[in-house]
Amino acid sequence: MVEWDDLRYFVSLGREGSTLAASRALGVDQSTVQRRVAALEKRLGRPLVARGQSGYRLTDFGRALLGPAQDVHAAVERFEQSVAEAVRGEAGVVRVTCPEPIVLRLQRAGLVDRFHARHPGLRIEFLVSDRYMDLMQGDADVALRSGDTDDGELVGRRIADSIWAVYGSRDYLAAHGRPARVEDLRQHALIGLDDSMSRHRAAAWLREIAPDAPLVARNGSVLGLLHSAKAGLGLAPLPVAIAEAEPDLERVLGPIPALRRIWRVLTPPHLRHEPRVAAFFDFVVAEAEALAPVLTG
Repeated sequence: MVEWDDLRYFVSLGREGSTLAASRALGVDQSTVQRRVAALEKRLGRPLVARGQSGYRLTDFGRALLGPAQDVHAAVERFEQSVAEAVRGEAGVVRVTCPEPIVLRLQRAGLVDRFHARHPGLRIEFLVSDRYMDLMQGDADVALRSGDTDDGELVGRRIADSIWAVYGSRDYLAAHGRPARVEDLRQHALIGLDDSMSRHRAAAWLREIAPDAPLVARNGSVLGLLHSAKAGLGLAPLPVAIAEAEPDLERVLGPIPALRRIWRVLTPPHLRHEPRVAAFFDFVVAEAEALAPVLTG
């Protein structure tokens, strides 16, 4: 009676409130949303939405079916996630998310090669991002994550500390001098993060200590902060682990206690004892001593 895929368009329309917003959320043309909802209405024999000059609104019938349709849609998503997890398990792939600078440091420290040597049937697939991926929704299997996390559903172990300080290039410091105190940063050109990273602790710290200071550069990643500082644009808060390795940068303040956080290895509870995920999780815990200089500096 009902094509399951048609429910996806109906649920998105009900959630987003318009066919245009639903089409953007689904990544399809607006006409596709209209056509698929119309096809569902034809199968059901009754209208789900009322079409007017101001747009679309759910009929009483549509509102009555939206909740059950959302339940079906969620069940299909869980099924698809289970299929994907089973396929990855057969292929021996562990998807690990972590910030971009850490991947290179893990590789240089030999940790990736040691894991593959210990588990030749498994392969790490890195999902590189400074933003927190949603592990509970299946965006990744394991995260190497620093900072606060409000997701109490995840299982984690502390593996190292994340230490930050303020850095500037030799050229910038020669031209503009060095701040003696955190309060002096208000008199300097500052490099920060863009709106996509507004919740990052470094962004919050800059807003707190220099609320009125304009940023000379905004970046969507910590690696962007590093490159902007190396270019001599201004001063930037940076992880000690990556900044100390740059000969063109000098530490001018810190470590900054307010920016100190801990590194964790995290995974969803339902994956913690899945063999391929457990192999990587336990490897990271066992290698915590070797990881410390990679993550902390």
